[in-house]
This record gives sequence, C-alpha cells and structure tokens, in this order.
Amino acid sequence: MLNRQRCAALAALTILMAIAPAHAGDPADADPSRFPFGCPVREGYVQVIGGKIWYEVVGGGSGIPLITVHGGPGFTHDYLEPIGRLCRDRPVVFYDQLGAGKSDRPHDKSLWVVDRFVKELAALRAALGYKRVHVLGHSWGTLVVTEYALTQPPGVVSYVFSDAICSYPEWSRDAAKYRSELPAATRATLDRHEASGYTDCPEYQGAVLEYYKLHVCRLPVWPDSLERSFAAHNDEVYVTMQGPNEFSCTGNLKNWDETARLKEIKTPALYISGRYSETSPRATALCHAALPGSEMVVFQKSSHMPMYEEPQAYLKLLRDFLDRAERRAPAP
Repeated sequence: MLNRQRCAALAALTILMAIAPAHAGDPADADPSRFPFGCPVREGYVQVIGGKIWYEVVGGGSGIPLITVHGGPGFTHDYLEPIGRLCRDRPVVFYDQLGAGKSDRPHDKSLWVVDRFVKELAALRAALGYKRVHVLGHSWGTLVVTEYALTQPPGVVSYVFSDAICSYPEWSRDAAKYRSELPAATRATLDRHEASGYTDCPEYQGAVLEYYKLHVCRLPVWPDSLERSFAAHNDEVYVTMQGPNEFSCTGNLKNWDETARLKEIKTPALYISGRYSETSPRATALCHAALPGSEMVVFQKSSHMPMYEEPQAYLKLLRDFLDRAERRAPAP
C-alpha cells in the first residue's frame, strides 16, 4: 500500500535499480532462474467495468490454475513475480488491476471502490474459462479476495491471504503503533512535515523509507520486480482509497471490516504474515480466528514481502498448501 510520493523518495535516495525488466524474446526468458523461469507465457486483455485490464498466464503444469491478486491500491503485479516459480506445477496468472501497470488508467474516481475490483476479478476468471481455481491475494489484494470469496463463487479450491487485511481499523491501529516505535527524530520529521503539508520533500520521504525498511521489505537492496511496482504505481487510486500515506487512512477504505463475515467462507484458506509486517501477526490472527478451519503461518524473518525475504520457505508453503487443497477437493 504505497504511493507516488514514496516512489519519488526511493528515487531520491538511489534505491531504484537501473535494471530493465525482461520482455518476451529477451535472452533472460530462457534463464530458468529468472522470471518467467523457463515457462511459456501468454498475455491478453479483458474488458471490465471502466476499461481493459492486462493479464499474463505463466506456465501450464497439470495443477489447478492459481490467480494472484496484487496489493496497492494502484500498485502493479510485478512484485508478485517470485510466485511464478510455481509455473511448472500449474498455470500462474498475474494481472494489473484497472488503473495500474499495463491496464487502462481512466481518470474516474467513481471506479476506485472495492466492489468494482471484485467484479474485475470475476470477469478475469470468466474470460480465462477456469472452472476450478486457486486464488491468492497479497496485502490490499486480500480485501478483493475476501469480498470475492463472500460471493461464494463455485469451483474455488482454496484461498491464500498473504499479509492480509480483514479489518482496516485494525490495520490502521498497527500503523499507528509501528510509527510510535520509530526513533524520536524520525517521528519528529514526520510530524513536522505533515503539519506544514510538505510531504513531497526528500527529508519527509527519507523518514517514511525508514518505516518501509522495517515493515514493508527488510532486504538491504530491493529486488527489481518490487522496484518496478513502485515505479508504475497510480497515486490517484491510492489516495482515493487509502489516503495520503500509510499513517493516515482517510480514503474510502478507512472503515472497511469483514471480520464478522469470514465465517461464511467454507473453502480451505491460508493466512500468511511476516513477524515485522505492517499487516501484523496480531491482526492476521484475528482474521484466522474468525475463519473456522483456516490455517495461519508467520514467517519469523520477514516483514510484508516474505516472497523475497524468505523465498524458499514461502514457495514451499504455497506449493504444499495448494497440493493438499487439491487432493482434498471434491471431484469436479
């Protein structure tokens, strides 16, 4: 859940990497250690409410397809690329939500509501023709997946809620707590600039970056795919839904809370958190407790990006959970 101002800060602090992403036909495509990990890729567009969204399907293994739903709001799919390593097991679907990345970017704030994003996910699945599917959401994407699950769509074999939010008030509570734990000088910088409205300046953004290095991604150098998601982010969507920054939720999500309805979800579900994540283990445990039969795993060395911070363990967890859900699922 990151905005344009933060992306500018990363650039100012020389965090952004000068590595161009691989494209179809690049030599990197044949390198099994890099996305798309030696797997075939097909791309396309789907018409949804408000415009067209871009998607790609990586791989074609025999397993049930996995659709991934990225965070934001207004972010892009790129940072989820490590999950593409499952492409030899099953097709893995990535897409850019409307307003971000390779999808259309209409300037219509009425489009930036949760219900439209849920319908967008349903339209993508219908266009792909997947009668049976796994669905994984990360961060803001877990809101979309939660609301999608509550529509009781047939044929979903499992849900993965990675670094999840089921209550925005709880998420905001954690953000306030983590901010209070920053060094006094950092808090003073944040307070001073917010009071004066100077939140675009490098000093303020440097203070925000300290928070990110603790609670978003703790790696000393951020991977290219994560940087690309920052660079392609749409601030209009973020501000409309979240607000001006991670600490002040003034957008239309501020009161969103589906904790009480999670018990309506009957499909196998996995909650994932990182010990230091801005979506805290405390808040994630509330989601887990509210969804009977769900599983929960906390990565002890990770913050909000365990797919980068503990990649082998994260992928093993996903692979094992998806395989178990398939074995237990009723025949189609």
